[in-house]
Amino acid sequence: MKTDIQNRQDIILLVNTFYEKVERDAIIGPIFTNVANVDWDKHLPLMYSFWCTQLLEEQSYAGNPMMVHEHLNKKHTLMQYHFDGWVRIFVETVDELFTGVKADEAKSRASQISSLMHHRMRESERP
Repeated sequence: MKTDIQNRQDIILLVNTFYEKVERDAIIGPIFTNVANVDWDKHLPLMYSFWCTQLLEEQSYAGNPMMVHEHLNKKHTLMQYHFDGWVRIFVETVDELFTGVKADEAKSRASQISSLMHHRMRESERP
């Protein structure tokens, strides 16, 4: 039986499962592996802290994801379908692993983050 997201171990499971799917995805996988050249040993712990901060009020994340994505957008234009794919995989992963208030919050926050990032990418391209 699925439970809600409750602790850092749940976040680690969510993040690891999500990024395993991302790596295999034909649309966004190459952005992570070939364009961003993500160092997974560094990226995953950052994402654990990011989502623990977002969902568990852990306050363990210190970073600027917008700046990272703006830099990435200069290397490879991030389109709406990239963000939609990211959200689709995230929601699918949450639904596969968890159910409850925090799980719903995770999906909602992912959608909000995606929308905000896409909006900012388009703003940063304006002269």
